[in-house]
Order: sequence, then C-alpha cells, then structure tokens
Amino acid sequence: MVSLERVPEPITADPPHEADYPLLTQSWLDLAFLHWAAEPAVVAPLLPVGTRPDTLDGRTYIGLVAFRMHRVGWFRLPGVPYLGTFPETNVRLYSVDAHGRRGVVFRSLDASRLIPVAVARAAFRLPYLWSRMSVRRAGDTVTYTSRRRWPGPRGAYSRIAIRIAGPVEEPTELEHFLTARWGMHNTFFGRSTYLPNTHPRWPLHRAELLRCDENLIAAAGLPAPVARPVSVLYSPGVPVRFGRPPRAPAGIPTP
Repeated sequence: MVSLERVPEPITADPPHEADYPLLTQSWLDLAFLHWAAEPAVVAPLLPVGTRPDTLDGRTYIGLVAFRMHRVGWFRLPGVPYLGTFPETNVRLYSVDAHGRRGVVFRSLDASRLIPVAVARAAFRLPYLWSRMSVRRAGDTVTYTSRRRWPGPRGAYSRIAIRIAGPVEEPTELEHFLTARWGMHNTFFGRSTYLPNTHPRWPLHRAELLRCDENLIAAAGLPAPVARPVSVLYSPGVPVRFGRPPRAPAGIPTP
C-alpha cells in the first residue's frame, strides 16, 4: 500500500503531463479566483478517501471561482455552442493523493444549463447544481451573479464584482499553488478517481474585490468566511484539454 505521506509532486506553472488524446475539451473564460486560508483539519473530512488536504506553509485554502465555461466538447469533436457554454461558480478545496498528485476537490458547482447539470450529477456523481447566473463586464469591472434553483439549498447565492488591475509578471508561490492545478479528485461510485488536465500557463492579473456577498461556501459544508479573501486574481482564460483518467472516468471537469 502506498503511504498517504508520500511527498507531493512539485508545484509547476506548466502541466507535468500531456493530453494528446483528450477525453474532453473546453475553455475557461473571464475567471475570478477568490481564496481564503483554512486549517487542514477543517477540510480533511470533506475530501475523497485516499486524499488529504494539500498545504502550503501549513495552510490549505478554500476557493470560490466564478467564470464562463465555453464550448465543452468530447474527444476531438467541436465544442457544443449552447449546452456546452454557460456561467459557472464553484467552491473547491485543494487535495493530494497517495501518488503525490495534486488536484482540486469540488464541493459545489453552480451552472446555468440544466441538461449538463443533470448529466453530471446522474452519470458522474459531480455536485453540479442548476442556478440562474450571469457574467457581465463593463470596462475593467466584471460582475458574477448566481442564485440556486435545484436541487438545493434553493436560493443559495453569490454576487461577486472585481476590478481588473495589472498583469502578474511573476506569480508568487501561493498564486501558483492556487491556480496551477493539473487534475481533479472525485469519488465515482464509491471509488476515488483522478482526472488530469492540461492548458497553457495561466495569464493572471491582480484584481480588486469590489463586492462579495455569498453563502455558497457555507452551503458547501464549510465555515462561512469572516474576513476578506487572502488572494483575489483574474484571468482572461485558457483552452483546456482533459486526458483519460488512470482508472474509472470522473465526469465533466472544471477549474
């Protein structure tokens, strides 16, 4: 048995693997990354079996990420323009498995298309939720809104507004840790799985948080933030390719 204490793989700005034969393709656009520090013991019970909280200097993080999903496609087929394009806001945690692979774990994924939400929930056991959502940009200000419809808690919401600032020329170690995640961990029919992804290096910008009114984090079973996030970033986005999982498939991925 591989020990869960195995040293995690290095944090790298570029993907450590290839996806020459993609399972899924998509683009993530107009992303707002908001993060709060958390104690590893608080999030550990919420992670899949076989993973533990990924940490940097003894702290792990809770992420609230709002963006536009664009043209999800299977294999090398063209992405779907309507059903595969929608706003999304997710609550995510940071994980590492017994093989040292760093990833993210999604506690909730609010999306505005009912059919993809239903498919992801039924077929892949991902915590997608159907919500009324919008992403609007006016100059250097981007506003993201979400209000949950189904399955619940009905009415869970987020209202986020950021002002985009200058580009990040050299990301800090923390900024790499929070954004350069090359896979996701999920529980699929009772079995922990890992789905790798690749994309170009993130183009990141500093951002000023103008508004953050939300209860998605608490609805995801985590402590509600009591302070401002420790990191606020924006990215215009990247094209993404997901490779085949080492074992059982894991579903429709997302940042």
